[in-house]
Amino acid sequence: MAAKLRKGDKVIVLAGKDKGKQGEITRVMPSDGKAVVDGVNVSIRHQRQTQTNQGGRQPKAMPIDLSNLALLDKNGKATRVGFREEDGKKVRFAKTTGDAI
Repeated sequence: MAAKLRKGDKVIVLAGKDKGKQGEITRVMPSDGKAVVDGVNVSIRHQRQTQTNQGGRQPKAMPIDLSNLALLDKNGKATRVGFREEDGKKVRFAKTTGDAI
């Protein structure tokens, strides 16, 4: 199955404690059905001090379920993703505007 959301996409959170927040996908885990989004679902992790890391309480973005994310179209609104063929290539497009992503 083709990926509707990919690394680098601008998304908005549809449900949960961070509902309405926007961010960019930094990592996708298709086997788990989750993605890591910058500044969303942040928790505090305690890090041990090392030579390269000062340690202490570090904020870390945790994975969020793909079903709770929607792609942002050029107007800044949430949209669903469709697939179509253009010039012999399969491309994603925003259902709200019809523009290729």
